[in-house]
Amino acid sequence: MDEVDQMDATFMKAALEEARAALQKGEVAVGAVAVFDGKIIARAHNTKETRRDPTAHAEMNLLRIASKALGTWRLTGVTVYVTLEPCPMCAGAMVLARIDRLVYGAHDLKMGAIRSLYRIADDERLNHRMEIQGGVLERECADLLSAFFAELRGKS
Repeated sequence: MDEVDQMDATFMKAALEEARAALQKGEVAVGAVAVFDGKIIARAHNTKETRRDPTAHAEMNLLRIASKALGTWRLTGVTVYVTLEPCPMCAGAMVLARIDRLVYGAHDLKMGAIRSLYRIADDERLNHRMEIQGGVLERECADLLSAFFAELRGKS
């Protein structure tokens, strides 16, 4: 494993910690961290149920926290690590925030807007591109989501 792969795995493990925090609160197990200059500047997880807010995805929460940490909405130089491929809302927000790089774990075949269903971040009509790396610790990320949905099915 080269240095970039090792660094990506380390930061994805931090995102997985956030996903576990979401799981403990009964939220869909998605977590995210924002990294700037090699340091985590923001951490977040899903809070849709807790906040009763359809926009409270891990990535949206993260972008708000990272913007406050850096004192700007332009998140150039930031890498976002998220355990699940972003949906259209979150992918669009990352383009608007001008993040440099997105690293995600599990692919989302139902809502994924980076590679699975749409390719929002690659759309040449938009004014920003980001580097993308998918499938980092994919099995661990997918297993956590599977555990959440299995538990949810067991309750119904």
